[in-house]
Amino acid sequence: MISIMFSFLRKKNADWRRLVSKCLFLLTLLLIVSTQSALAGVNDDLYDGNIFVVYAGNGSLVPPKVTLAQSLAEHKPTVLAFYLDDSRDCKQYAIVISRIQEFYGQVAEIMPLNIDTIPAKKSYEPTEPGYYYTGGVPQVVVFNQSGEVVLNKQGQVAYEDIDDSLRKVFDLLPRTETTQLKRRSFNEFSSELAK
Repeated sequence: MISIMFSFLRKKNADWRRLVSKCLFLLTLLLIVSTQSALAGVNDDLYDGNIFVVYAGNGSLVPPKVTLAQSLAEHKPTVLAFYLDDSRDCKQYAIVISRIQEFYGQVAEIMPLNIDTIPAKKSYEPTEPGYYYTGGVPQVVVFNQSGEVVLNKQGQVAYEDIDDSLRKVFDLLPRTETTQLKRRSFNEFSSELAK
C-alpha cells in the first residue's frame, strides 16, 4: 500500500513539474514577444527617468529646494523652468538649465518644475508656478529681486538669452564687454595649501 502511494505521488510531482515548466516557458515567450523596447533616448518622447539626472548630470536640481512663494518672499532672483520628463525638447534642453545653475546657482534660485506636479485649478496666485505657465514645454521664466518677470519664453531658449537677463538682474557687464564666465573647478591644486 505504501509503495503504491509513493509511486502515485512521484507521478503527480512529475506532472506538476511539467505543467509548471510549460507555464514558465509560455510566460517567458509572451514577455519576449510583447515587450516593447525599453530604450529611450534624448531624441524621443519616451520616459526614461528624470531628465536632469539622465541628460544633464545634475540631479541636485530636482526637487527644488524652496517654493516660488518662498523665493519671492526672500527677494531672490529666480529661474522657473517648466518641463516634462517624457519630452524630447525638454530632454535636449535640460543641459541649459544645468548650466544656468552652474553659474548662477549660488545667487539665484533655479527651479525646474515638472508641469505634471502643478495642481489643476481655475486660477492661481502670482506666488504659484501655475500663474506663469503658458501651456508648452520647455518654458523659462526669470524673476528679478523684486519678483518682476524679466524673461518669459517658451521653447528651447538659448543659454545666452537667460544669461543676458540674469546679467541685467545682477547688474553685470554684458557678455560682449566682459570675460567669459568660467566653470568652477572642483579639482584645482592650491599651492597655498601645500606649504
